[in-house]
Amino acid sequence: MLGTIIRETIGTIGESAQDRLQPDLPGLSAAYTDLIHKLGGPAMNGLYATMTVVNPNLDDASQPVRFWATGYKTKFNEDPTVFSVYGYLVIDSFIRGAQKAGPNLSTDSFIKAMDTMVVPPDIFGSAEATFGPQKRQATTSRACRRSRTVAGR
Repeated sequence: MLGTIIRETIGTIGESAQDRLQPDLPGLSAAYTDLIHKLGGPAMNGLYATMTVVNPNLDDASQPVRFWATGYKTKFNEDPTVFSVYGYLVIDSFIRGAQKAGPNLSTDSFIKAMDTMVVPPDIFGSAEATFGPQKRQATTSRACRRSRTVAGR
């Protein structure tokens, strides 16, 4: 099991490949990115990682994800990644909170708005999220812990 991020994941697996080892390795969400395979090449085959959202593809089976990914590519002239999804979801949640807080947005009104709203499940597989004065994690639902394979043999 790898508890690594991008650079360390590539280095660990790269060293294993130099020693002619090709193990199947599970990793955490920090290792779930197409950058690992782009930068590390074929040696990265056999890496499996979990994630809370899908890596959006232009040919995704889900029409809403496919539509979103196509729009992203059109606007930014590059394929979206899981980081694109993160950015989209964070900004979407912020906008929802700011709109609920109203025109006199302040730190206190934003926190109050976030503490009383529900962020619904999204097209990427994230579970419903709620916050509160004693709840800053958003969700602890198992629904957001689905595994997704990055690449494999």
